[in-house]
Amino acid sequence: MNDLSDLSTAGELAQRTADAMWPRDRVARLLGMRLVEVAPGRASLEMTIRDDMVNAFGICHGGMIFALADTAFAYASNTDDRITVASACHVDFIAPGRVGQTLRAEACERSRSGRTGVYDVTVQTTDGATVALFRGKSHRLQGEVTATLAAMAQG
Repeated sequence: MNDLSDLSTAGELAQRTADAMWPRDRVARLLGMRLVEVAPGRASLEMTIRDDMVNAFGICHGGMIFALADTAFAYASNTDDRITVASACHVDFIAPGRVGQTLRAEACERSRSGRTGVYDVTVQTTDGATVALFRGKSHRLQGEVTATLAAMAQG
């Protein structure tokens, strides 16, 4: 198991874990997401809304906003290199996103006890307008992220 004896080590571990996840995160890359920052229990991602991400009303499809929030949740909940997945989530759409806007999802751990955790994600435009509020509940599985992904890459 990884040593989390000090914050510097925890920060380095969070970055190493994100670096291991990113190349395999095909959906995030397909949607043009960018991993902006990761720290223990936290993650920030951005995504620019494209023409192919809008619904019939010309606003960003809720599924795209959800995907951004869920991806930030995934990175925040795995920062200690222990495989963690979503067990439940809820999203409130506050305002529409428009083509050309860049959305930023900021995920933050609110609680973690045993194998479960709660994370809040705020999705905002670059000018600070809130687009969505997301709450995710996590469940920890067996294994370490970096070791498991390295083994998967070996075949």
